[in-house]
Amino acid sequence: MFNNFDLNQLVVMIVPLLLAVTIHEVAHGYVAYRLGDPTAKLAGRLTLNPVKHLDFIGSFLLPLVLKFSGSPIIFGYAKPVPVNFANFRNLRKSTIYVASAGVIANLALAIVSGISFQLLLHFKSIWYPSIFRPIIMDLFHMLGYSVVINLVLALFNLIPVPPLDGGRLFTMLLPARLRVHFARIEPFGMVIIIFLLITNSLGKLIPFFLNPLIKILLGR
Repeated sequence: MFNNFDLNQLVVMIVPLLLAVTIHEVAHGYVAYRLGDPTAKLAGRLTLNPVKHLDFIGSFLLPLVLKFSGSPIIFGYAKPVPVNFANFRNLRKSTIYVASAGVIANLALAIVSGISFQLLLHFKSIWYPSIFRPIIMDLFHMLGYSVVINLVLALFNLIPVPPLDGGRLFTMLLPARLRVHFARIEPFGMVIIIFLLITNSLGKLIPFFLNPLIKILLGR
């Protein structure tokens, strides 16, 4: 059974996680829609309602496992929004825009969360003695987790392995004759990612970029 502290801490972590993965997917779908593909809109996925985007394993099971395994970072993902690339007039340029959208959205949310975090910290002497302290403390911690979660999502998705966004970006940046060959590894992409996770290769690479960004946005 959860005690009150554990349940409260879990909620404080899960709320920014759900917002982060929802914003990520909506950004993909919205940019695709603006570029001529209504697939995500027709599927009802251009909404900030997280229920429409939740994936049982990625949105619930994985974060819970990470939380109770003592992981310092809570991570998850949502169901990818459907995109029909045949609807794009310029496949290469449109794919780059759509693939970049989720990462840019997470970076923007991390920056907004970081600025809000710093503002609350700056005015701590005002709200800390007040009766609203418990609520604002939860918000304060949510903003901190939001910075970390959004940065992790952005950096993780930039890994140049399809079907991750970074993989799609890398594919489109390759010369046409190499693009088709590289795209063929997509069916094995998740296997490659799991291998990188098991070998802790990502555990060494991501913090190299993550820690300086956290220091900038959270001041710690």
